[in-house]
Amino acid sequence: MVQARLRERLLLAGVPGDRLVLADGTLRAALDGSRPLAPAELAALQASPLTLRRLRHLALLRRQALAPRWAGSAGMLRAADSGAAPARLVTDDGHWTLHLLPQDGRWQVILQLDPAAPFAPALLRAGALLRVTDGSGAALLQGRLDADGECEAPWPHALEPAAYLQAHGAAFTVAPAAGQP
Repeated sequence: MVQARLRERLLLAGVPGDRLVLADGTLRAALDGSRPLAPAELAALQASPLTLRRLRHLALLRRQALAPRWAGSAGMLRAADSGAAPARLVTDDGHWTLHLLPQDGRWQVILQLDPAAPFAPALLRAGALLRVTDGSGAALLQGRLDADGECEAPWPHALEPAAYLQAHGAAFTVAPAAGQP
């Protein structure tokens, strides 16, 4: 912990006469492993906080470019459904769970993101507006995930969830709500 803070301070500290000592192409090649740095290049990198900051910036850009993009997930009621109200539905990719809970004579819908989903950190950071729709495209829930990766709302329809979902395609979709009404 102390070493990490010290490294960060050194990285942010200015050195008189410091300049970029390695080209972006050389730094990118080192990051992707296609060309390791020569000993002289490594020494120059370590002696130049400005070049180290550039390397860190390029590494962050590379990580963002390689981060998995999520456009939506779909799920459905299973054929083995007994007709009873489903307690939870899981998307086909396993990244989302839709909990349907009875509460005071009504129903509550809770959308839960699997923290192990490859896009979970980026989605939680972004605070994106999400929408859950039924098989016919009607909204079941819309909102932003909280810090625990959940979003909750009252069930929006008069029919109980099992009957409603069966009547509307027996499917649901979780997707970003951006650009949607």
